[in-house]
Amino acid sequence: MLRSQRLAVVLSLEERKEQEALELMGEARELMEQQKGQVENLNRYQQEYRDQIRNSQQGVVQVSRLQAWQAFIAQLDQVILQQQKQLDQAEAVFEARRREWQQAWERRRGMEKYIESCRKQEQNALDMQEQKLSDEAAGRAFARRRR
Repeated sequence: MLRSQRLAVVLSLEERKEQEALELMGEARELMEQQKGQVENLNRYQQEYRDQIRNSQQGVVQVSRLQAWQAFIAQLDQVILQQQKQLDQAEAVFEARRREWQQAWERRRGMEKYIESCRKQEQNALDMQEQKLSDEAAGRAFARRRR
């Protein structure tokens, strides 16, 4: 069995690893996008709430009501901060998964190039062997004619 044929098994393993890395990266991307959506929704909700407060403050507002609004906004700030931390973690996981996929892709691509190089070497060796046999046959034919 030729080296290039034996290496096909290794290539198959590298392809499988690359596919697994790609799937993990996709899952990490989905989680990151979900977290990003959560942060955007919370920021939008907080802005809408602030706008409602501004609109309702055109008249006289009780101090207790104003304090309750401020407390709620402070709670929203904390929730947004926590969600942003989760988003930051999801982005870090995605980036790690992306690097892992990139490495798997490079290993697979390197193996493909190596196999192609082996095939070329094997073909060159085969061509040289055929040329040698052809030269020997021509030499024998020439020797027979000279006799």
